[in-house]
Amino acid sequence: MEHIEEAGIHSGDSSCSLPPQNLSAAIVGEIERQTRLLALSLETRGLINIQFAVQKDTVFVLEVNPRGSRTVPFVSKATGIAWAKVAARVLAGEKLGSHCEHVRFAQCKLRETIPRPHWVAVKSPVFPFIKFPGTDTLLSPEMRSTGEVMGLAPDFAAAYAKAQRAAGQKLPKAPATVFLSVCDELKSRMVAIARELDRLGFDIVATRGTSRRLKEAGITTTPINKLKEGPPHIVALLQQSQVALVINIVETRQQIADSFVIRRTALEQGIPYYNHLSQLDSVLKALACLKNEAWLEPMSL
Repeated sequence: MEHIEEAGIHSGDSSCSLPPQNLSAAIVGEIERQTRLLALSLETRGLINIQFAVQKDTVFVLEVNPRGSRTVPFVSKATGIAWAKVAARVLAGEKLGSHCEHVRFAQCKLRETIPRPHWVAVKSPVFPFIKFPGTDTLLSPEMRSTGEVMGLAPDFAAAYAKAQRAAGQKLPKAPATVFLSVCDELKSRMVAIARELDRLGFDIVATRGTSRRLKEAGITTTPINKLKEGPPHIVALLQQSQVALVINIVETRQQIADSFVIRRTALEQGIPYYNHLSQLDSVLKALACLKNEAWLEPMSL
């Protein structure tokens, strides 16, 4: 499974795709090689949970746990293999080559070279933030999700859109208004994202610094005040349901503190919000697929 959010965000709080969407065959092969070596060296039986980080062409091992994780039901549903049952039988002494139907099926699957399936499964976390007044929604290494949902579709964009909707992030269809606020260090990277939003038919409202940078790039935006700058400010627009999507990328402690009310208001108003740059490529793909109602069609394995 490939995480959508960057390393540093707890795996339980990250959306994930199965199969991976951005890893080369060489990287996947290296991950499989290292997984086999680690499992055999540690003499594990049953399930093993490993997290890797990939930087350019180098694969790093973050942690290895000789146990399953709460993602096992998701992987079982996505692959059609009851992995917990297989693991339990192996732990009890049964071999993969035994007569057990589930174990034999798993063995056959494991012999395959993991072919590209005709579907993509996406796991998205569910958070309890709305139940706790004053809680911030920024993600961190500390796990805060209390559940997860699954989106299944023929392609990643539709699967991600389904998973986000099931998790409570109901992405809007154009025409609608998107709010952008990005720290200075990342404004140049936001230009391509804003250009794609504009191409998809969204109107853009942005804080003045972000609006100025986008205007220099030829992208039409409507500037809006931050809360501390007084009315008309972004919080009022959120409270009036005049914004359908919030993209608020911050880095420093002061920026996080200043933008807390934006994130909290979006949460309370039921407006989907994204706080991490690593999420936005997936969000844009999902927004593009919403133009075709076929994305909503149910699918089974």
